[in-house]
Formats: sequence, structure tokens, C-alpha cells
Amino acid sequence: MSNTLKVGDKAPVIEAETYAGEKIKLSDYRGDKIVAVYFYPKDYTGGCTKEACSIRDGMNDLEKLGVQVLGVSTDSVKSHEGFREKHGLNFPLLSDKSGDIIKSYGVVSDSGSARRETFLIDKSGAIRYIWTKVKTAEHAEEIAEKVKELGLA
Repeated sequence: MSNTLKVGDKAPVIEAETYAGEKIKLSDYRGDKIVAVYFYPKDYTGGCTKEACSIRDGMNDLEKLGVQVLGVSTDSVKSHEGFREKHGLNFPLLSDKSGDIIKSYGVVSDSGSARRETFLIDKSGAIRYIWTKVKTAEHAEEIAEKVKELGLA
């Protein structure tokens, strides 16, 4: 399934559960934060761990730029809690067990999990950049550079 979303489109709705029953909605950040929504296939796998740890290590710089990061996969809330705790992640991971979010963003892989893609969404809710190829170990830097390049910060 190819991605039908493009730069300039309004970002589809995201509403999902994170830890301790907390719900996060993309619209909660509108007008306040730039949001990087990164989709990844699975907790505890090599590339996904590298990507999550890159973002963890770059969160201070991203926060200074006004960026909120949301990780999304089809793993359960329980899996996310363990993954987040094991790696000391400092941003929310959202569970998309139904697959509705990955479908709305067009990032469903052949196996039914999320493809590794990231959407940079501005304060008005518009998609400003889409990474279809992610350097997992340097993804936080990629996001920070793009925010500066686009003049969003």
C-alpha cells in the first residue's frame, strides 16, 4: 500500500492509548508544538531500537525546537511499556492495535505492521515533510535539521 499523503496535506487524526490508560490525540498539540510522528514495525527489534534510542538521545535538542515526538506501532500498550522502560525512552509510544492509524497514514507493511516512515507536522496540523527512508541511528538529527531547514522552530 503506497502512501497517498503528501506534503501540505492535513495530518490524519491520531488518538491512541499510551501508558497507564492515558490517551494522546494529535490535536492536543495543535497551535503549540511541531509533531514528529514516527511509525515503526516492532518493539525490541534492531532497527526500531536504534531509532527509538536515537530519538531518546536527541530529545533535549528536539524539545528546544518545540518538537513533540510520538512513536506509533501496532504493538500492545504492554509491549510499549516494557520497551520504553528497558531503553529509558522519554517520549510517548502509541499502540495502534486496530491498525486504523497506520491505514490512515498509508504506512501498512506487507506483514500488516507499520512501515518505517516519519511525518513532520507543523503547528497548524499540516504535513511539512515525510521520511520514507530513515537513518535509524541518526533519526533525531534528521528531524532537528529538517525543522530548522523548514524554518518551523
